Amino acid sequence: MKKVSLAELLKGMRAASYEEQYSSIMKLLEDGRIKPLKRSGTNGKKPALHLAYWLAEEETDYAPYREELLYCTMPRFSVDYYLRHLDVYEKERTAVRALQDFLQLHGEKLRQQVSFNERSFQIWGKEKFLLQGAGKTVLKHCGFDAALLNCYETAEPFSCYAHERRTPQKILVIENKDTFFSMRCHLLGGASAILGETFGTLVYGAGKRVLSSFRDFSVSAEPYMKERANELLYFGDLDYEGVGIYENLAASLAPQWEIKPFAAAYRAMLAKGAGVALPRTKEKQNRHITGAFFACFPAADVLAMRKILEAGRYIPQEILNLEDF
Repeated sequence: MKKVSLAELLKGMRAASYEEQYSSIMKLLEDGRIKPLKRSGTNGKKPALHLAYWLAEEETDYAPYREELLYCTMPRFSVDYYLRHLDVYEKERTAVRALQDFLQLHGEKLRQQVSFNERSFQIWGKEKFLLQGAGKTVLKHCGFDAALLNCYETAEPFSCYAHERRTPQKILVIENKDTFFSMRCHLLGGASAILGETFGTLVYGAGKRVLSSFRDFSVSAEPYMKERANELLYFGDLDYEGVGIYENLAASLAPQWEIKPFAAAYRAMLAKGAGVALPRTKEKQNRHITGAFFACFPAADVLAMRKILEAGRYIPQEILNLEDF
């Protein structure tokens, strides 16, 4: 039984006369479909109707679902959860049967790896069902490992400027957009090096997004960029967050790829920062760093960097501009 209002019961009869509405409610009462909730009061009309009722809900016959699970579901699925929760199966049945149909009729397609959204559309006709809809829940309830769908994650493609594609070359990953743009302008203006280092390619890391962009570097990067003889360098803000981005990126690329800090740029930041009032570190910034960044510098540089950070200050990479490169 659930409580419903008079208005809800008459929802489809708003254009009908009150006599017709009254007759409809009386018929429901006679059939035992509803019982008046007497403490709700009446509508003040003649003849009066109560303002709320108890509605008798029809019990669902789950027997066909039980039969379907036991005798018409492939052994690759575990039906234990659904047998214990037939009401959930009723809601998820369409998605479960769609998955079974795909595996039975098009299972060979799993040999070709595709993106999660592409596989989701293949199976359910909804590209976001697997990652943003109920897809993961359905797979869990079926006891079906998502890895068997043979999907890959897609990251935001990184923006880069290829000054040249000859290999081996140095590739510089830059945290912030302004510095990326300025260094690109520097090379487009005819310069052959940045702070004494020759780079063939500049990559815009976009802060923390660089971690997802480089997750599949070996797959998504252009062929010349994946040349093993290339050297990867990173340049970002000299603050806890910037250091952390480098350390996380280096860890995610290892052991296939090694990336080092662009030491000359950090030293240029230190030199230029010595003569200005440095900004304060943003509040609630994650200060957890491993020390892998500092391990790439001599002791004197590390001392200068730590002194700045521990004083609650930082140096943005925008301290450098075209005239410094």
